[in-house]
Amino acid sequence: MGISLVKGQKISLEKESGGGLSQVVMGLGWDPVKAGEGGFFKKLASMFSSPAEIDLDASCALFDENKKPLDFVWFRQLKSKDGSIVHTGDNLTGAGDAEDDEQIIVNLSKVPANVKTLVFTVNSFQGQTFNEVSNAFCRLVDSSTKREIARYTLSGGGGHTAMIMAKIYRHDGGWKMSALGEAANGRVVEQLIPAIANVL
Repeated sequence: MGISLVKGQKISLEKESGGGLSQVVMGLGWDPVKAGEGGFFKKLASMFSSPAEIDLDASCALFDENKKPLDFVWFRQLKSKDGSIVHTGDNLTGAGDAEDDEQIIVNLSKVPANVKTLVFTVNSFQGQTFNEVSNAFCRLVDSSTKREIARYTLSGGGGHTAMIMAKIYRHDGGWKMSALGEAANGRVVEQLIPAIANVL
């Protein structure tokens, strides 16, 4: 089990992995709110939605040092233009036995030098809010050892339709990860750019 991050916490990926980190998997997961689960607003939301289907979409946005977006990896573009980042596919319900509902594989050694920050988000293309979501998390796994390096779990719901979960960024010749947990609104990752700019 890796480090359990709190909002705003930063870690060095090389330090936590023991060095030599070249490829990582960002796994994102969530569950539907069960009937009667959570506070009043969650219970109210669960009365009007199916507990079996929550369609959130995991995405990765690539930025340069001037905070300019360079590329996006999401369910309509499963691979970055340079090929260094690959989305494994869309989960339409949040259901399934695998721990991660969606995964984004990042080959850190192949990310172009002009890419300084990778931001990972989840958003509802259908407009479902986080009042309908529970147990949302992101976790970073070392691809070579399958060891979990770090995990960030969200607490609470909310009327927003998106969440800026975490970022991986270059720092002193290596990579660091920061847990963000910032609420936002948007059906697709491009619509989150103004909110993402505030946390870069």
